[in-house]
Amino acid sequence: MSKIVHVAPERLDRWLTGFGERHGDVEYDVTPTRVTLSAEDGSSAVVTVPFEPLADLSREGLVAHVLAPRRLGILLVRRGGYGAGVFADGKLLDSKVGSRHVQGTTKAGGWSQQRYARRRDNQAREAFAAATEVAVRILAPAKLDVLVCGGDRRAVDTVLEDPRLKELPGLVRPPFLGVPDPKQKVLEQAGVDARAIRIELDQPA
Repeated sequence: MSKIVHVAPERLDRWLTGFGERHGDVEYDVTPTRVTLSAEDGSSAVVTVPFEPLADLSREGLVAHVLAPRRLGILLVRRGGYGAGVFADGKLLDSKVGSRHVQGTTKAGGWSQQRYARRRDNQAREAFAAATEVAVRILAPAKLDVLVCGGDRRAVDTVLEDPRLKELPGLVRPPFLGVPDPKQKVLEQAGVDARAIRIELDQPA
């Protein structure tokens, strides 16, 4: 039986200990991108290393890695809204969210449909331009260690193409977050989700 769990960095050490307590002696296979736990009873757990690579290839190194202080940037962009935030140790330091109306689709054909399509494209460009200005103001000067993005991939790529954000693409790390139109609560939850450690559990039936 397999399932995915997400664990906060502060809980990872205890979770690893608990895995051994539940399933018996554990062997660790540690690489820069994932840590595999194989237990005596046949259970296994694969930990995806957040903000890879992992330098110290040990359990202790993994725990230290996830707890290391980082300035984390979040960039969320969708046609209907955007959000940018800077987090340190899980605390939101600076943020901005906004929304833009983008025309919905129409069933009309011919010139009417083309007119709506042009309007949607113009509105989307305006929305992405607004998202870019927020990223320039919030994220560019923040001296980030890592950037996690979410929303619409093409929209995010459009924002990150701006020359004023040239330092940010190299900081992008998984996961890419699926989010609704960004509001403040959505942005705050994205900060939590970006830090969470993904663990794939496989236990015998």
